[in-house]
Amino acid sequence: MSSVHALWRTTTNLPVVGPVLGKRVFSLLFGQKAPYFATIRPRFTVLEPNRAELVIPLRRGVKNHIGTLHAIALCNGLEAAMGALAEVTIPADKRWIPKGMDVAYTAKASSDVTCVAETDPEQWTSDEPALDVRVRGTRTDGTVVIEGVIHLWVTPRKKD
Repeated sequence: MSSVHALWRTTTNLPVVGPVLGKRVFSLLFGQKAPYFATIRPRFTVLEPNRAELVIPLRRGVKNHIGTLHAIALCNGLEAAMGALAEVTIPADKRWIPKGMDVAYTAKASSDVTCVAETDPEQWTSDEPALDVRVRGTRTDGTVVIEGVIHLWVTPRKKD
């Protein structure tokens, strides 16, 4: 189990704080591990192998000139979801690095946005190093505001 997955399970299973507050604690700690992600103040809601979800709250610090979520804030959210998914999904004998991102902005992000990253289990067991993670962001009314693919390069870990 990766350190990210262990942190998720620990924080969301604390009997004193409960899963709701535990998810907030995880989100804060995840932002400390990768500080740039903290700029969007992600709130993770789901983290399991092959699926991660987080919410980017619409607030002044991530708005653009027309008052919607900035495009790069949306991409930051998608990448945070993808990174968390990769950490809890990848087999222990492999490592990953992002190679690129292809996204389309499909509507104005005029509310909080839920960012989702998804893969299929067989993608992680393939010998093919190229792995595509499907990503999308939706407004609170269900409208997709951004969708695309984040391309990963997955290779065997080097042996010491």
